[in-house]
Amino acid sequence: MLLTAIILNKTKLGRHIYAVGGNKEAARFTGIKIKRIEIFVYTFSGFLAAFSGVVLAARMFSGQPTVGNGFELDAIAAVVLGGTSMTGGIGKIGGTLIGVLVIGVLNNGLNLLNINSFWQLIIKGIVILAAVYVDMMKKRKEAQV
Repeated sequence: MLLTAIILNKTKLGRHIYAVGGNKEAARFTGIKIKRIEIFVYTFSGFLAAFSGVVLAARMFSGQPTVGNGFELDAIAAVVLGGTSMTGGIGKIGGTLIGVLVIGVLNNGLNLLNINSFWQLIIKGIVILAAVYVDMMKKRKEAQV
């Protein structure tokens, strides 16, 4: 997370990533090479996904193809709760860290309360919908100003 925060907040590459995420056409008009930025972002994302797969396999002491089912919902929920806009161009790594902590506490709390895993998915989905709704209301309020 520290490396990603440095890249996004302290480098020209990070500003370009935010620009491409916010408005690809405007970024192209400013001279940013969009293809290079997209290739870097997808490559970096793939590297991090592979790294997390290796860590998960090490924790399990084996490679199980279905062990990560449902983790994509947790990842999306953490990012949205952290303040990243679903439309792109807005968000910080620190916010995502807070979102990860909230989802971790929510998962642990629901497990401690012995709530069925199907209901846990529904609750997480409601949390995501609420976060997206708050983001939409914030954007609508900013557009009126």
